[in-house]
Formats: sequence, C-alpha cells, structure tokens
Amino acid sequence: MSLGQLVARGDVLGLLRYPLAQISGVTVTLAAILSALLALGAAWGISVVVRRGIRRYGTLHPNANQASLYTVSRLAHYTVLVIGVLLALEITGIPVGKFAVFAGAIGVGLGFGLQAIFSNFVSGLILLFDRSLKVGDFVELDADLRGTVRAINIRATLITTNDNIDVIVPNAEFVNGRVVNWTHGSEHRRIRVPFGVAYGVDKEIVKKAALEAAERVPFTLTGDDARAPQVWLVGFGDSAVEFILAVWLNEAAARRNAAIKAAYLWELDSALKRHNIEIPFPQRDLHVRSLFDLRGADALAALHGTPSPVDRPVQTSAPAAALAAHERAALARNDAQDDAVRGLEEDAGADAARALRDTNTAAPGAPAAR
Repeated sequence: MSLGQLVARGDVLGLLRYPLAQISGVTVTLAAILSALLALGAAWGISVVVRRGIRRYGTLHPNANQASLYTVSRLAHYTVLVIGVLLALEITGIPVGKFAVFAGAIGVGLGFGLQAIFSNFVSGLILLFDRSLKVGDFVELDADLRGTVRAINIRATLITTNDNIDVIVPNAEFVNGRVVNWTHGSEHRRIRVPFGVAYGVDKEIVKKAALEAAERVPFTLTGDDARAPQVWLVGFGDSAVEFILAVWLNEAAARRNAAIKAAYLWELDSALKRHNIEIPFPQRDLHVRSLFDLRGADALAALHGTPSPVDRPVQTSAPAAALAAHERAALARNDAQDDAVRGLEEDAGADAARALRDTNTAAPGAPAAR
C-alpha cells in the first residue's frame, strides 16, 4: 500500500511502519526515527538533570572542589549523550558496526576540514583530565588577554576579563601554547611596583614611606611575616634612585592586575609627598635648577634674562623628617638580601642558607646574596 493511501485511510500504525528508506539492507521507518529522536531527547534530559544535580551539590557544599565537580559534570554530559546516540542507532535498526564503512571517510575528513574541530575536542578532554586549567582559574594568554575561566566547552574555553568582556579561546591554544595560570597552585601572588626618588634622599625614609603606602592599601597580605611588604633598591638611574615595592596580595586581589598596581602607585605618591620626598624630573630640568638655585617663575625669569622680584622668597623643599635610632635600625634591613636568603632556605636547605646569612651578618661589607 502506498503512502498516499495510508494517509487517505488515516492508518496511523501503517504510517509509522511505512518504510522510508533502505540503508545497507536496513529498513528505516517513521516509527524508528521517532523512537530514535525520543531516545536522544531522553538522553539530553538526563544529562540536564545530572548536571543540575551536580551544580546543586556544589552550591550546598561550598567547601567541595568546584573544579572537580565541573569536570565530573562535563564528562557525565558527554557520556550520557554518547549512550543516547548509540541507543538511537540501535532503535533505528542501524548496527554500530555498519559505521565501520565510513571510518575511512571520517579519517579523510579529519585530515582536512575537521582536523581543527577534532583537535579542540581532544584538547578540551585533556584540560578536564589534566587539571592544569580549571574553571575559576585566572589565566594570562598574552599581555592584553587576562581573565577568569568560566567554562571549558567541547570546542573552546570561555574567559571573562576584568572588564567583563567574554573571550572565546580554542582549547588547542591552551594545550599547544604557553599559558600563565596565576591561581594554579595558590591564590596568593606578589607584585612589584617600581618607583624612583631624587638623589640625596635618605633611603630609610623612602622605605618608611613605601611601607606606610603598602599598609594603607587593603589588598596587602597581612599576618604573614614571611610575606611582609619589602622595599628593594634596584638601580641608580640617570635622574633617580630606583626602588621596588614588593607586596604579597591577599586572595581577594589575586585576580586583578592593572587596578591593583594603580592603587599602590596612588598611595606611594601620597606617602612620598607626606614625607617631603621628591619624585625627580628629567636630568636636564635638574641641571637648570642646580645652576640657578631657583624654582618655578624665578628659574624661568633667570633663564630668559628678565628681572626677578627681589622680595620673593626662593621656594625650597621642606626638610625630610628625621628618624629615631631604633626606627632607622629597623628600616636599614636589606629586604632584597633577606628575600634571597629565604629562597635559598627553601631550595638548598635551611642549614646552608643560615650559614650564608651568618656570613653576611659577620661581614657588613660583603655583597648581598643573590
């Protein structure tokens, strides 16, 4: 009986059993197609329920490893879908072994257009099992791309920057390229904030001002003596003595970058001004001022050869505040040397590093440990 006759008679069972196509000796009917679609829909529904259950478990148990729960969720999703596809093929009447004929064609396709897609899929599985990159990690791909990993999908990974911009990165880039994971082993990290002061300024006062600036920033890690803020003298530039404020950040600030550094620079500027410490200008400006020993309008007037008001007092920098003996002794510690010795204690053993520290203490003129 033809399809038209079945429709005219309203024979539903006949329509469901009507052969639509013949594939390698297998008859495909409408009932088989509907059953296969039902199996796929059921598999998708089960996957949604399982993922919601895992997500709810993570919400009710905040101390659980959220990255592990995400990995289990993705693997369960893929597994249920694969089972659903195999079941749909079996219901349709197409044995899985029949697809061996298409294995060669699929291999050729992977060699051409599907190669990148297959590579990203395998890379996504590697990321889920390797755990070198997890949901919630803060990563850096290049100087302009930093953000938090939000999802590791079948083809690409979703990264959200601190400016709330979503960036979709193919999974293969994380496997084949170099990625900086700022929160892989620990939530704490240290930043180095460079700054410079004019020559002739007391370095202990500079250190005091920088440490005060670090204390005023709420992102500074406190309560850990081994990770206390440090001030390093790192160079003598053309017009400035160059320092670095090395600060360990707490967990709340470990996922920020530019804004955190700007916060420390803001407080550094305030602290240096509070202690009357001069931030230098280029050398040519210092040379003109030292030649005329004048500032502002008086220096410009002398430079142009115009008369300057005699009764105008010459503006000079206010003297820096003096330090008490005990305060100067505490600030005189060489933070860079202490940091190097602490690193030696971790790498080469405490005894060898302690001997090196004792040697440096006994010989004040000895160079600092590197």
